[in-house]
Amino acid sequence: MTSDPIFEPGRLGTLPLPNRLIVAPMTRISAAPDGTPTAQMADYYAEYARGGFGLIITEGTYPDTAYSQCYVNQPGLATDAQAQGWRPVVEAVHQAGGRIAAQLMHGGALTMHNRFASGTVAPSAVQPAGEQPPRYHGKGPYPTPRELNAAEIPDIIAGFAAAAARAVTAGFDAVEIHGANGYLIDQFLSHHTNLRTDDWGGTLTDRLRLAVEVAHAVVAAVPAHVPVGIRISQTKVNDLSHVWPGGADDAATIFSALDATGISYIHVSSHLGCGPVFGTGLSLAGLARRHAGCTIIANGKLEDTETARALLNRGEADFLSLAKAALADPHWPSKVAAGQSPVPFDPGILSPDGSLASAAAFRAALGR
Repeated sequence: MTSDPIFEPGRLGTLPLPNRLIVAPMTRISAAPDGTPTAQMADYYAEYARGGFGLIITEGTYPDTAYSQCYVNQPGLATDAQAQGWRPVVEAVHQAGGRIAAQLMHGGALTMHNRFASGTVAPSAVQPAGEQPPRYHGKGPYPTPRELNAAEIPDIIAGFAAAAARAVTAGFDAVEIHGANGYLIDQFLSHHTNLRTDDWGGTLTDRLRLAVEVAHAVVAAVPAHVPVGIRISQTKVNDLSHVWPGGADDAATIFSALDATGISYIHVSSHLGCGPVFGTGLSLAGLARRHAGCTIIANGKLEDTETARALLNRGEADFLSLAKAALADPHWPSKVAAGQSPVPFDPGILSPDGSLASAAAFRAALGR
């Protein structure tokens, strides 16, 4: 009987994982107003461990007390008190037999709430496309950000490194840098949001510099046994149609540069699914696999188990991350392994907002 590649054990750096299934980071706006995690969050993350996921990646967590916070009731790792607040969450996951990674995120121009600073910052003073999502208490167009001066950028990098070190003290098993979906690191990477003419803008290599330097700093800030990864995407939360203008050439530059930083993995997010891109016959994760020697996590409509298995069997990815499917059914792995059908995703679980309280009320109304 052929084994199912989804349920084969693997390693993320030195971290052993029981299967290839990972909970993708999802914004849940359910921390205390001061950014401290709550008991409800501990229950939420532990349920994924009980459901059989090999690794859980937290929602984006802000790393500093300047401009990084993006959402109301977003958790932080910007202070020692916040790090201590994460301990019960990590312990709950571990007690349930799971492993958990902290994702570090700077909102940049997409910031909708920040209790530490007024206004938003970005590589350039370019108003973001689209409007602020109501599910995270946003309303209307994004404001035009202030352009960061070069002297501020090292402090941002240092903030990521310090937060990574705090994550280790809180007991996290791994650290992920959020370099995707239109947030600050991705704003530096993208040609239409980074109009700088200094060393932080211009060529693709220079636009990549923030991602590369943050990765170097985070890798240096944590013990060698702690895996460090970075999440990358073409699409943005405010622009779901964006693609890299240089196509496969851009992919080669981006993935090889990130791999050279010494990170353990690249987490490739493909909002529209893991189909072939740029006429290469490979998914974006497959291009990452071609150009990087580190572990590759694929994300994008992989609740379709046949697509998921094919991606693993072709060697285009080492692990798979699920977002909506995991949100709909935290026991997705155990049900699929048992030949049962998981609960399908219903957008109502994010109504009236994306908080854990809304999700709990939705499930209760359906008797789940």
